[in-house]
Amino acid sequence: MSEKAGPYDDILNLPRHVSNRHPHMAAAERAAQFSPFAALTGYGDVIRETGRLTGRRIDLDEEARARLDQKLHQLTDGDAAGSPVSITYFLPDDRKEGGVYVTATGTIRRIDDVRRTIILTDGSVISAEDVLEITEVTS
Repeated sequence: MSEKAGPYDDILNLPRHVSNRHPHMAAAERAAQFSPFAALTGYGDVIRETGRLTGRRIDLDEEARARLDQKLHQLTDGDAAGSPVSITYFLPDDRKEGGVYVTATGTIRRIDDVRRTIILTDGSVISAEDVLEITEVTS
């Protein structure tokens, strides 16, 4: 059986041209030429930020605040002074309304009654208004 000659049979097996003027481009660089164009720069970031969830602050009643105050002073002035504690507090979000509850563990260095803050030995400063719970850490 004879094969029919194609229109490019005469150049099909010729060697590929290699330029002396332009260096060979890596496949990754060549592919980057054809990557999609983002006409709305930053739009994806805005969508992700809008979809990011934040929680609401839990408002404690006066009785719960009094218990926290008593626990705090017991941990700084009483027999438990210098013991490690775990403080759960509300951390407001920088970009939108709401925030998250986080827990810091450490030893209380002092309480600043003027600024209403709790200062831990590691330098962390926690607003007393944001505290939800204080527990003594047992080894």
